[in-house]
Amino acid sequence: MSRKRQPIFDLDDEEKELSDSFDRGEWKSTKKLKQEVNLAKEAAANYFKEKEKISVSVQTADMHVIRKMAAEHGLRPHTYIASILHQLAAGHIHTK
Repeated sequence: MSRKRQPIFDLDDEEKELSDSFDRGEWKSTKKLKQEVNLAKEAAANYFKEKEKISVSVQTADMHVIRKMAAEHGLRPHTYIASILHQLAAGHIHTK
């Protein structure tokens, strides 16, 4: 009988489901492991490349809302804004 692991840190619901799925043995190894590892390495390297800085004026009322939303995600407001902009640029958020 397998014993359930105690988490080292707090997981959100999606992360818990992924962890439980892994624990149930539902994950399969990829046949292209070398390709996947190289893809992950490239993505990690791109993440740390130089970033462009921008300056934006935001209404005070909007900043209060952004601060609250960022706190709910455990992020600083500027990090949260950068995350939203990245999601928009990546096509995960649609404007129409």
